[in-house]
Amino acid sequence: MKQIAELLAPAGSVETMYAAFAAGADAVYIGGSRFGARAYADNAESESLLDAIDYAHLHGKKLYLTVNTLLKEQEMDELYEYLLPFYRQGLDAVIVQDFGVFRSVREWFPDLAIHASTQMIMSGELSAEKLKELGATRIVTPRELSLNEIRSIHKSCDLEIESFVHGALCYCYSGQCLFSSIAGGRSGNRGRCAQPCRMAYSVEQNGKVILPQQKGYILSPKDLCTIEILPKLIEAGVYSLKIEGRMKKPEYTAGVVSIYRKYLDRYLANPKAPYRVSEADKKHLLGLFNRKGFTDGYYTRHNGTSMITYTAPDFRAGEDVFLEKIRTDYIGTKLKENIKGTVKIYQGKPAILSVTAAAACEDGNVSVLQKKEITVSAGMVQEAKSRPLTKEAIQKQMEKLGDTDFSWESLMIETDEASFCPVGVLNELRRAGVQSIKDELLKVWHRESVISGETFKEKAQKTVTDVQGLALIWHASAETKEQFEVLLSQDWISQVTIDSHICEPDQYEKFVQKAHQAGKMCFLYLPKVFRQENEPWYLEHKEIISAAGFDGILASTPEAWLFAQKYLLPGKVSADHSLYSWNTQAAKELSSWGNQYRTLSVELNRKELEASADLTSELIVYGRLPMMVSAQCICKNTIGCKKQPVELTLVDRMRNRFPVKNNCRECYNVIYNSLPLSLADQWSSVRTLSLRSVRLSFTTETQTQMAEVLAVYKELAKTGKTSAKLENTTRGHYKRGAE
Repeated sequence: MKQIAELLAPAGSVETMYAAFAAGADAVYIGGSRFGARAYADNAESESLLDAIDYAHLHGKKLYLTVNTLLKEQEMDELYEYLLPFYRQGLDAVIVQDFGVFRSVREWFPDLAIHASTQMIMSGELSAEKLKELGATRIVTPRELSLNEIRSIHKSCDLEIESFVHGALCYCYSGQCLFSSIAGGRSGNRGRCAQPCRMAYSVEQNGKVILPQQKGYILSPKDLCTIEILPKLIEAGVYSLKIEGRMKKPEYTAGVVSIYRKYLDRYLANPKAPYRVSEADKKHLLGLFNRKGFTDGYYTRHNGTSMITYTAPDFRAGEDVFLEKIRTDYIGTKLKENIKGTVKIYQGKPAILSVTAAAACEDGNVSVLQKKEITVSAGMVQEAKSRPLTKEAIQKQMEKLGDTDFSWESLMIETDEASFCPVGVLNELRRAGVQSIKDELLKVWHRESVISGETFKEKAQKTVTDVQGLALIWHASAETKEQFEVLLSQDWISQVTIDSHICEPDQYEKFVQKAHQAGKMCFLYLPKVFRQENEPWYLEHKEIISAAGFDGILASTPEAWLFAQKYLLPGKVSADHSLYSWNTQAAKELSSWGNQYRTLSVELNRKELEASADLTSELIVYGRLPMMVSAQCICKNTIGCKKQPVELTLVDRMRNRFPVKNNCRECYNVIYNSLPLSLADQWSSVRTLSLRSVRLSFTTETQTQMAEVLAVYKELAKTGKTSAKLENTTRGHYKRGAE
C-alpha cells in the first residue's frame, strides 16, 4: 500500500539507528565519514554503514545518507569513490546541499534518489519545480515556512515534502548562516557549526542598552515540538516528518520517536477522530530534551518572542522512570524478521533446510511484499548406531538464531527418527539457511551494475587565463540613497547595484537613469530571503520593475533567482555569494540555468578561489558580510515591532559589535560582521584570479566612511597599487579558509 507519512529519525551512530527503528521510525538519516552536516557526530565508518543499509532493508526501513555540505573543488574528485559502495549496497537516498554534488550524483547514479537539503533554502513553488526538473525526489523545507506555504508547494508539485517536526531550531535560515564561519572559522556549511546563537549578547540602540547580556540569549530559539499539530502538517502535504538531533544520545532519539509513532499511528488509523495529546506524553518529550520549553515553530507564525529562550538555554533533566523504560525497550534492541522453515533429516541424504520469508521492496512509493524461498543442505545424515536424533533435539538446535536478524515464526521438522546427524552439521545448516535467506531478501536492494566511474575520474584541465590585461569591472552595491549618490561620482566604478528597499518601485527608473547618465550599469538586488509569501508584492510591481531599465538582477537564493528569471528580467539574472558555487560543477549547474555571472563564496581561501573562479565570477573585496539572515526580528523581540527599519547593534562578551538591520517588507533580519572585509592589501594576488568583476558592498557605511574606502580602491583601480591602508578590517577567509 502507498505510505501516507514517514517518521524520519536522526542517527548520529549505528547504535542510535537500532534504537530509532526499534522505537518505530520508518527511516533514518545518518552521516558517513565524509561530507555530512554534523561533522562532530559519531558518524558511521563505511563498513558499519554498509551493514546498516542492509539492516534497514531487512526490516522494511529506509536509510538516507547525508552529503549535505558544500564541497571544495579537490573534494569533488573523492565523492564518486565515497558514494559508490553505498550505492551498490542499496542506499535509499542522499541528502544534498551543493548543486555541484547534486549534478554529479544525478549523472553518476541516475536511479539514486536525491533529497534537497533544507540548506538549499528552496522556499517556494518555483524552486520545488526546478528541483523536480533536475531530478530530485524530495525537498526538505526551510524550518521557517508556514503551513500555507507548504500546502501551496504540495499542490503545485508532486515532489515528496520533508519537514522538521521536533528538535533544535536554528536562528538563521539554514544555509544562510556564516556566523560560526566568520567568527571562528568553523563553517555551518561544512557541518562544523560552533553555535554562536546559543551565546549571550546585549542589544543596543544609538549606544543605549535595550537588552542586557544576562537576558541576552536573543539568538537562541526554543526547541521545536509539533506533536499537537501533527495532523495539520500531514494535511498540508508533509510526507516525511523529520526529527532533528544527530548529535543527541540514543535515548533521546528513541524516546521522541516512540511518542511521535504513537500519535502518528493514532491519527492515520482514524484521521477524522478528535486528536489530543496527553499531558503525560508532553511531559515525557520535555524531559528528553528542551531549551526553556517548546515552540511549534514557524508553521503558524512568522516570528515572535514566544520562540526565544532569552535566558541560558540549559538542558532540563528528564524523568528517570520514562528514561529507564526507553533504555529497557529500545536501547540495544534489534528488530527480528519472522521466517518459516522446514528441516528434513533422513538417512542417507543431506540435511536440508528450506526457509521462506516476505521481502519488503519499493515500487515507486508503494511498499510491496514478495515471498522469498531458499533451500540449503549440509553433510550427510547417517544411520543412528544407538540413539536416534529426535524432533525435539533437532528443533532445539535449529532454533538458536542468536544475534541474527531473524526469529522463527514456525519451524517444521521432518525426520525418520532413525537417523543421526552431528550437531556441527545442524549448526552449519542453520547458519547457511539464515545467510542464504538474508542474501535473497537483500538481492532486491543491492545494485550490481553501475555507470563506470573512470570518466568522472578524469579531471578536466582548467584553462589558465592571463587576466592581467583583461578589463575588470568595478562593481559597488548600495543599501541607502546616500550611498548610491556617492557612487555616482566615482568614474572608475562601472556597475552599481541598488537594494530593492532603497526606494519605492515607482522611483526605480530614476535611479537607473541616474546610473546610466553617469556611465554605469545598474542592477537590482532582490531580498536576501525570497519566499512565496513575498512574491505577490513583486508580481504587483513586475511591470514597473521590468520597465525601469535595469541591466540585471542580483539574487541570493534559488527562489529569488528563478522568480527574477521568470517574471522580471529573463536572461539577466546573476547569483550572489549565498547562492553557492564552491566548485566548478556547481558553477556549471548555475550556468545551465542561464545565470549571467556568479559571486564567489566568501568562505573560500585564495587557493580554493583559484580552483573555482572563471571569467563569469565576481569576488567581494570590501564589505560587511551578512553573518545571519533570520525570520526572527531583534527589534520586535526587544522594543517591539515598529514596521519600519531600525538599526540595532548586537554586542558579544568580547565587546565585538555586530550591526543589525531589519527588513520590514519581507520581514527578516540581517546581522552583519563587526568588521568589514577588505582585500585591498591582497590586491596583487586577487588580480591574478580569473574574474569578471570585483565588488565593494556598502551596507552600514556613512558617506564619510565610504569616502575613505573608495579612495583606497580607486587608487587600486587606477594604478594597481595603494599607499593607504584601511584600519579595523578583516581579510575574512581569504588567507585561512573555512574548516
